[in-house]
Amino acid sequence: MELANNKALVLEGMIDNQHYGILKNNYMKVWICISILFLLLSCSGTQEGILPIERDLTESVYSSATIQPDSLYQVYASVSGILDAVFVVEGDLVSQNTPLFQIIDKTPKLNTQNAKFALDLAKQNYDGEAAILNNIQDEIRAAKLKYKNDSINYFRQKSLWEQNIGSKTQFESKKLIYELASNQLQLLQGKYNRTKNELQTSVKQAQNAYQSSFIANNDFTINSKMNGKVYALYKEPGEIVTSLEPMAAIGSANRFIIELLVDEVDIVQIGKGQDVLIQLDAYPDTVFKAKVYKIYPKKDERNQTFTIEALFVNPPEILYPGLSGEANIVIAKKEQVLTIPKAYLIESNKVKTDEGFVTVETGLQNIEYIEILSGITKDTYIYKTE
Repeated sequence: MELANNKALVLEGMIDNQHYGILKNNYMKVWICISILFLLLSCSGTQEGILPIERDLTESVYSSATIQPDSLYQVYASVSGILDAVFVVEGDLVSQNTPLFQIIDKTPKLNTQNAKFALDLAKQNYDGEAAILNNIQDEIRAAKLKYKNDSINYFRQKSLWEQNIGSKTQFESKKLIYELASNQLQLLQGKYNRTKNELQTSVKQAQNAYQSSFIANNDFTINSKMNGKVYALYKEPGEIVTSLEPMAAIGSANRFIIELLVDEVDIVQIGKGQDVLIQLDAYPDTVFKAKVYKIYPKKDERNQTFTIEALFVNPPEILYPGLSGEANIVIAKKEQVLTIPKAYLIESNKVKTDEGFVTVETGLQNIEYIEILSGITKDTYIYKTE
């Protein structure tokens, strides 16, 4: 109508013929664009449907994977000091009790020597050539001889006195000497027993002191706690060593575990013995099979994950600590089940069909597909919605 009005204006001489031609071309372009847009919208409304497909379906839980040696532990010193020597290098195979480090401290060594001297002296006093007990035993033997002699004299004098032979003074004198000899013998025997106990206690105390100082001295030599490999050294000779900083990392030389971090929403589906499919960044074209070996029950509050350990069924020939990759823990597996792409599922339980939206019952699922238990058949066309 507006174009007609403009034409009328031309006829009336209000606009010239050139301006009328420009306006006419612009209107034609607008109508062409509108027609093309309408055609595109009409075509987009026609979607191509797909049919559900029967396939083997495996449901799994995703996890990050890190390779670590079995029984890996950090080596710490129980004492502080200056590191004097390092007896190993990274990659060395070590046996249990193999010396790894030596820390400088002369005081424990001197204490050990003094304790050894004290122990030797205590042993000599107890059972050596110059033993104190030997001297007491000599005194006891002499006291026994004197007691025996005084006893003979006393009972002889007593017999005479009973026969009214001799004086009372002689009798009492022999009796006193006899009693003194008996008391002396008893005192020496008591002294012997008491001294023996004291010497035995001294030997035991000296042994304990020596063992304690020996252990303290051994604390300055740090040994391996297992048969394995040295994977890392954190200290060099001359550095200060404390009990708060690790000095080395040692673990199994030929047995590796796979550390898996599983989200807390998936942990209840994980159990020991489940299959694990692992792809390491170092072996991008190979999928390794493993099995769940251990589940740690404590959650890591920092990243809201649980730690799981798995063991290779057939490990690669070469592994290093820290190798990383991805893993899928298989929690269920079915053969030849009806599936559709997850992108065609609406509101988690509906699909669009020729009959409209249909509610379906779902089962297993993986990243791409989901199992359909009921609601549609393999002959039902489904459509993707925006």
